[in-house]
Amino acid sequence: MMQSNIAPSGMAVTPHHLASTTAQTILREGGNAIEAMVAAAAAIAVVYPHMNSLGGDGFWLIVPPEGEPIAIDASGSAGSLANRALYAGETHIPHRGPKAALTVAGTIGGWQEALSCSAEMGGKPLPLSRLLADAIHYAREGIPVTQSQEDALTSRYHELNDFPAFCQMFLPEGTIPRTGSRFIQPDLAHTLTQLAEDGLDSFYHGALAHRMAQQMAQLGMPITADDLAGYHARRTTPLRLAHSRGEIFNLAPPTQGLVSLAILGITDRLEIADQSDSQTVHRIVEATKLAFGLRDRFITDPRYITQDIQSLLESHHLNTLSQRVNTRAAAPWGEGKGPGDTVWMGVCDRNGLAVSFIQSIYHEFGSGIVLPGTGVLWQNRGASFSLDPHHLLALEPGKQPFHTLNPAAARLSDGRTMVYGSMGGDGQPQTQAALFIRHVVQGLPLQQTITAPRWLLGRTWGQSTDTLKLEDRFTPATVDALRTLGHDVELLPGFSETVGHAGAIVRHVNGMLEGAFDPRSNGSAAGF
Repeated sequence: MMQSNIAPSGMAVTPHHLASTTAQTILREGGNAIEAMVAAAAAIAVVYPHMNSLGGDGFWLIVPPEGEPIAIDASGSAGSLANRALYAGETHIPHRGPKAALTVAGTIGGWQEALSCSAEMGGKPLPLSRLLADAIHYAREGIPVTQSQEDALTSRYHELNDFPAFCQMFLPEGTIPRTGSRFIQPDLAHTLTQLAEDGLDSFYHGALAHRMAQQMAQLGMPITADDLAGYHARRTTPLRLAHSRGEIFNLAPPTQGLVSLAILGITDRLEIADQSDSQTVHRIVEATKLAFGLRDRFITDPRYITQDIQSLLESHHLNTLSQRVNTRAAAPWGEGKGPGDTVWMGVCDRNGLAVSFIQSIYHEFGSGIVLPGTGVLWQNRGASFSLDPHHLLALEPGKQPFHTLNPAAARLSDGRTMVYGSMGGDGQPQTQAALFIRHVVQGLPLQQTITAPRWLLGRTWGQSTDTLKLEDRFTPATVDALRTLGHDVELLPGFSETVGHAGAIVRHVNGMLEGAFDPRSNGSAAGF
C-alpha cells in the first residue's frame, strides 16, 4: 500500500475493514464522527475479538473543528476485593485467570460518555439500536477468522485452554478456528442486543450487570456489583505539546500520553527534518528512552501523582532532555513495560469533527475469562499493578492501573488536523513518533509513512527481549549504522505485527479527508 484514500465527506480508518465500513455507513446516514466511532467500536469488538472486547477499556480524544479537544478516560479501577492479600504467596499478579480479571471494564461507559458529548454538540442522534446493528449482525451471523486471530490463539493456546467458557467461545469444536472460517458469537449477539434495548448503562446497572456480577463471584473475580454500579467514564483535560509544526494532543495519566508527546518534543529540538533513516530512528529511540524514564518515574493513577504532568512538556524541561541525546552513540537501556494488544481507530466527518480512539483488553485475549452466557471477554489490565506496597504502581482497591493506551491528535500550523495512533504497548508512542515525524516533519506521503518499515524498542506481541527490533525492509546500511551506534539490533519479518497496527486521518484545509491504514492489519481507510 503506497497511496492514501481521499474523500470529501467522511473518513474512517480501523484495523479491520468491516469496522471501517460500519463507521462509513453511519457517516453516510448522517451520523457524526462520535456516533460512527461508537458503531465501529462495537463492530470491532466482534470482528477482532483477540484485541478488544466489551470487557476492556477505552480512551477517546475528540477534536471539534473549533474549540478545545475533549478527552474521555474510559478505564476501570481495581475491584473492591482486589487487595494484596488476595495474591498472598505470589510474586506478581497473574496474567490469566480470574485473579487477572481484577479491574472494572470501562469500554461501554466510554461509549455512553462519548454519546453524551455528541448530544451536547446538537443534531438529531441516531438510535443506539442502529449504532449496534452491525455488531449484532456480525456476532449472530459470523465473521471470517483473521490470520491475526488464528496466530494469537496458536501462540497463547497453552495459557488459555484451561478456561471452559473461553474454550466454548473461541475453540467451538475443540480446535483453533482457521483463517477464513466462520466464527459465530451468539452469546455476545444477545448481550449487544440487550445493550441496544436497555441502554448502555445496563452494563453497570440492571439485569445484565446483576447477571455479570453473579458470574464474577462464582469465578472468583475480585469485582462486585457495587464496583460495576459505581463506574463512570471521566472527561479529562488532554495533555498538549507546543511543537514547531503545530499543537499536539494526547491523554493524561493513567495513560502514557506524556511519553508520546515528550518524544516529539525532544526530537523537535534535534534537527530531525533532513536526517537519514538511521539517524531518524536513532534520535527517536534515544528520545524514547528519556521519555520512558519520565513515565516510569511519574505515571500512575492521577490521584496518586503530585507532579504536574503538563509541566514536564514545557520548553525548558524538553530543552534539558534533548541535550542528553548523544547523536553518535546509543545510551544504555533497561527494559520496557511489555506488550499490549489494542485497536486504534480514527473517524472524521464532513463538519470537521475528528475522533482518535483506542479500545483494549491489554494482552491478546485479556485475562482469558469469558463471563458464561454473555460472550464478554474480560481484560487483564490490572496485571500491570505491582504487589510491592512501596511501588509507584502498587495495587490498591479502587486504584486505576497504568495504561499504555494513548490516542493522538494534532492541529498543525498549516491548518490541517490529524488524528493518528497504533496498538502495541511500548510501541504505541514510538509508532506515533514515526508517523508524525515522517509525515509532518519529513514530508513523506501519509500512506507511505505507515507502510514504511518501522521499529520497536522493547517488547510486544509475545516478545521476551528488549532489543531494538527492526523490520528487515530497512536497508542493510541502515541496520549496520544502528549497530555501529551501539544499538542491540534484532531483525523482524518485513511486515510484522510486532511494530503495531497504525492508522491516520488528515483533514486538509480544503476539507478533503485523507486516510491511511496499516497493511500489517486487516484494516482499511473507508471514505465517501
